[in-house]
Formats: sequence, structure tokens, C-alpha cells
Amino acid sequence: MSTDTASIFALTYVYTDDSARIDEVRPAHRAFLRELHESGTLLASGPFADDGPAAALILLRGESADDLLTALEADPFFEAGLIAERSIRPWNVTVGDLG
Repeated sequence: MSTDTASIFALTYVYTDDSARIDEVRPAHRAFLRELHESGTLLASGPFADDGPAAALILLRGESADDLLTALEADPFFEAGLIAERSIRPWNVTVGDLG
């Protein structure tokens, strides 16, 4: 993927309430995310640290939201049905640098 034409997207995951299954699948989920990071697609990711529903923010670089969502169907959390909802939006960096 060329970073010259790629855009940055902010993806949010809201997880199901199945915390035992999430704990079981988390190592495979994180390995999947590490592979995306090594390929240059994933810029940063992590869970929200508040008292809201279990959720995470994932910053991605890609050609389109649809392409990224298709690629993320291979996420073990998604395959196991542990994502209750997900949304993606284009995001512009105005201060700072994500590389």
C-alpha cells in the first residue's frame, strides 16, 4: 500500500459482554493486530480506559473504509462474534505525526 494515497481512519470496536471468551481469544486478536502494524496498516490501537462499555480505538491507514473493514473480518474477535458493533470514519491529523 502506498502511503502517498492512503488515508487514516479511526475505527471503534464495542465488544460483547462475553468477557471470558474475549480473554480466551485476545492473544490471537493481538497477534492479528501486530501483523497489521508490521505491514504498515495499523498505526495504533488500544482499549478505552473509562467506565463505558468495553470498547477500543484502532487507527488505520488504507485506501478506503470498505477495504479496511473487509481486511478486519479476519480479526479473531470479529470471527468469534465478539464485536457487538464497529464503526469507521476518515480522520485527519492536524497536530502531531503518526508517520
